Amino acid sequence: MVVALAAVLAFAVSVLAAADPSGAKNVGNGVGQQFITGGCVSNADCASVCCAQQNGAGGVCSGKGAQFQAGKTGCGFVDPNKEQTISAAQKQSQARAFRA
Repeated sequence: MVVALAAVLAFAVSVLAAADPSGAKNVGNGVGQQFITGGCVSNADCASVCCAQQNGAGGVCSGKGAQFQAGKTGCGFVDPNKEQTISAAQKQSQARAFRA
């Protein structure tokens, strides 16, 4: 019974994740639900409380121990183009939800 319940729960979680695998819905919402490697416009978006600019582009949620790895500039990035970034993420999230 426990194994069957765990399997059903794992399937439900995977279906939910498939609807928005990039986490686009979490970009710019400021509620700290974005996963590490997901897009962000500030620390408030990230569960790790660390939004780092990567390679001169937009923000990416990072673990504090990895905030300077792979071209990242460290926690505390605030996207100067956040309105455009949020708009693009919302469009991506809506498009993925429509296909799911």
